[in-house]
Amino acid sequence: MKIPVNLNGEKTIFDSAPDEMLMKVLNKNKCPSVKCGCQKGFCGACAVLVNKKCIASCKMPVGFVKDQQIITLEYFSKTEEYQHIMEGFAKAGLKLCGYCNAGKIFSAYEIIKMNKIPTKQEITNSVKDLSPCCTDVESLVNGIIYAIQIHNSGISKKIKRSMNFGNN
Repeated sequence: MKIPVNLNGEKTIFDSAPDEMLMKVLNKNKCPSVKCGCQKGFCGACAVLVNKKCIASCKMPVGFVKDQQIITLEYFSKTEEYQHIMEGFAKAGLKLCGYCNAGKIFSAYEIIKMNKIPTKQEITNSVKDLSPCCTDVESLVNGIIYAIQIHNSGISKKIKRSMNFGNN
């Protein structure tokens, strides 16, 4: 079956059975950041953004993403949001292993996009089931808190610049 999607900013046609898992289809389409982990939707190794929402591609039949926007970590890594997240993670001393990065980064992205300042407990609840293979939950939560601060600081600077209208 032909399944049209927007993959990483490009119109793409997946030729697949609609019940095949998105993770497998993305692997066939050369998306190396999409890893096979627990295959239960918890670890985050297979995480992608579908219409800007973090999903476990191991549990999503490809037929459900017809005409949707799919973003993998390869593409997302070129964004300003990614830079904010990675700066926050670095400030917290996180060193990601490369295997489970997508789940941690996309979870942080979803939290930042909530457009509110979540409590530490809300952040913890959002990430507690992700794979602990390269970091502990406390450090991840701290990294997300730093990323939120960096992101919000960048927004404040943009607003101030736009309000100055070129005045020095």
